[in-house]
Amino acid sequence: MKQVGVEELKERSLDYLTGNEALAIEHNGEVVGFYYPKKRPNQEEVECAVKQLSETVQRVLAETGMTEDELADLFDTSKPFPYDTNS
Repeated sequence: MKQVGVEELKERSLDYLTGNEALAIEHNGEVVGFYYPKKRPNQEEVECAVKQLSETVQRVLAETGMTEDELADLFDTSKPFPYDTNS
């Protein structure tokens, strides 16, 4: 974790806030806060996850004979679950 003074942070905020390093922010030698950057997803990981989801959805549709709309309805929490045995 890098220690950064408030004045330095003001001057170089774009550099620090777009980086990947956590910061301990100091004022008059005392830590007044921390900054933890959000982990940015790797574009390749995102594309792989989307591809895997698409393949899974296609397999479910093929195995069940459902349409995409019917599958989507199963995940719509505003509608009753069609296979609920308590109805």
